[in-house]
Amino acid sequence: MTGKKIRVLTTFPPSTLQRVVTEVPEVELIQIPEKIPLDPGVEGDVLLIPPWDSGNLADMLSRGVQWVHAIGTGVDRMPFDLLGDRLLTCARGASAMPIAEWIMAVMLAFEKQLPQSWISDAPEQWSSGQLGSLSGKTLGLVGLGGIGSAAARHALHFDMQVLAYRRSADPSPVDGVEKVSDLGEVLSRSDHIVLALPLTRNTRQIIDRAALAHIPAAAGVHLINPSRGGLVDYEALREALDDGRLARASLDTVEPEPLPTGHWLYSHPAVKLSPHISWSIPGAFDLLLETFIENLVLYRSGESLRGVVDLEHGY
Repeated sequence: MTGKKIRVLTTFPPSTLQRVVTEVPEVELIQIPEKIPLDPGVEGDVLLIPPWDSGNLADMLSRGVQWVHAIGTGVDRMPFDLLGDRLLTCARGASAMPIAEWIMAVMLAFEKQLPQSWISDAPEQWSSGQLGSLSGKTLGLVGLGGIGSAAARHALHFDMQVLAYRRSADPSPVDGVEKVSDLGEVLSRSDHIVLALPLTRNTRQIIDRAALAHIPAAAGVHLINPSRGGLVDYEALREALDDGRLARASLDTVEPEPLPTGHWLYSHPAVKLSPHISWSIPGAFDLLLETFIENLVLYRSGESLRGVVDLEHGY
């Protein structure tokens, strides 16, 4: 691509992408509508969009696009069948740091009984609490990509034991993590279980009745999901919460989103919900944009891109 403009079709307003043009001057940004047909003659090399189909993706792709970059860390809402042989990349790992911090926050909240241990009136007794500790507890990671690895590093600093279930045969990217090949082993041995894997046809409802059966009776385990709501069978989750195998479910993602009014997850005493915000920090969009800018530089030089999605496996 050296010596010519890289035409980037995008549904994002130019004001949000000024950094792209500043850092890669060879780029020409062409704003396109999200939901209505493009004007005749509009063409581009690259398509920069959110990680879903707004209903107009086929028209966008037909304009000469060779590479699609999804500004997001998950691509489970992308219609892979429309992409053909085009390259798809995403901002994989860009939100790992804030999400790992959120994971640590909810684990500490569980062990230290926050916020319920705060007081606004004089208690009957001082110094009478029975709080838990992360030290010596076992964190079970279902998935060991960017989020899982970041959470593992934090957990090890708190003197936790860390297990990880991962599809890949590659060794653990984090020293001190025990990698296991059986999901049931992670579930049966852990005090805190974190779902840190993408949603694909193979992982949908990976936490189902059969999986949760591996948790010992009345174990009081803490399940944490900052990834995708579709990883969980919610009827099986309710059973495990009601019988004590799970003491708490801290859920930043659910299915569907938003949950309909009156859904049982809102009112169950052992469920702590947040509205898909574990990724949120100041500058979060810049973190997502960083991967695209790095890939633009590689694309311009004819080098292999990062964060390439395996369309067969779905992530």
